[in-house]
Amino acid sequence: MNEPDFYKKKLDNGITVLFEEREMPIVAVSSSVCYGALHENSDIKGISHFIEHLVFKGTKNRNVVDIPKEIESKGGIVNAFTGEEITCFWNKLPSKYFSLGADISRDLILNPLFEKDALERERKVILEEIKMYHDNPTSYVIEKLKELLYEKPFNMSIAGTLETVSNLSRDKVLDIFNSAYSTNNMIFAVVGKTTWEEVLEEAKKFPKKSKKIELIPVKQKTGELIDRRKGIDQAHEVIGFHMPKINDKNRYAAEIFDSILGGGMSSRLFQEVREKRGLCYAIKTSLEQSKYYSYEVIYVGTVKEKIDHVREIVMKEIKKLNDLNQKEIDEAKEALIGLKQVNKEKCDSTMIELMQEEIGGNAENYYGYEDGINKVKLKEVQDLSKIKSYSFVALLPD
Repeated sequence: MNEPDFYKKKLDNGITVLFEEREMPIVAVSSSVCYGALHENSDIKGISHFIEHLVFKGTKNRNVVDIPKEIESKGGIVNAFTGEEITCFWNKLPSKYFSLGADISRDLILNPLFEKDALERERKVILEEIKMYHDNPTSYVIEKLKELLYEKPFNMSIAGTLETVSNLSRDKVLDIFNSAYSTNNMIFAVVGKTTWEEVLEEAKKFPKKSKKIELIPVKQKTGELIDRRKGIDQAHEVIGFHMPKINDKNRYAAEIFDSILGGGMSSRLFQEVREKRGLCYAIKTSLEQSKYYSYEVIYVGTVKEKIDHVREIVMKEIKKLNDLNQKEIDEAKEALIGLKQVNKEKCDSTMIELMQEEIGGNAENYYGYEDGINKVKLKEVQDLSKIKSYSFVALLPD
């Protein structure tokens, strides 16, 4: 299969430009700053996410209605997300409107007003969002797992806490925006039907600004927590442990490990816990992998009397991965490579993955995925099953 046309360049204004050219007349556009929850101390945790929300309340060029309407009136979608390492403002629309999509993403990241009244209204919205995550048992146990896997401030929620978000002042928002939102910290990424020349033309419109972002060290730990809550009927449990980071040599082995353990209905955990024993409806794994942290999450919803039994089964299945054979590894490789090809169909998914690879080291690693997966040796996956310590959280009906 031929690789698509990919271009990458760091411009004189400091911005990093990523572009994959496609034939289908759709284009995904994003303007992102390499500043997220990972860079926040305990006092301002949630400020990146707060800024992401506030940007949509109005810029120097567009009001709160204009921002979505200009994209949606063309049949497009506009959105944003905050991660540990990035805050991204993106849209996807018919490619003949590429310049509009580029202009709106640039306007959002450069020109927000942060009006006081809008800020206070949005603060209430985010406080409700935090309560929503707390009240959702699945979200709650996964957030608690992260708290047990890492020290503060990294272990805190990307959205922040009720206390931190309540105390974020407009002055602090402006301070963070002015100190981090600079072109040397920005990525302009485009995937779709346009030209490299047009992409560069839009990227050159970002005014040069250079600021340094300080990194807060990520420190690991482990722990256990059993909590109880009235008003729920199901027990929710999660197991988590540290894994190879995105720039480690075993990063692809970790993906194969995750896929065999919990990747879909044919995975070992789904078959063993749900199909064979009927102990749950939902069982899933996810691999959170980045340059500065990486951890595996295993979630199960079950009856409270069975949480210890399910935990034993999960740990036994992990241990059994030490007995994997080459045929199982080859099947997992084919599944992962196929899944990557399926996901490539969406230009916005590719755009986000390119950015994640760039933050991790080099966007071009995205195109080396198949080679990276195929090079993984059986023993490298087997060795990941030898877990020395892990964290555990359970939320039980009271």
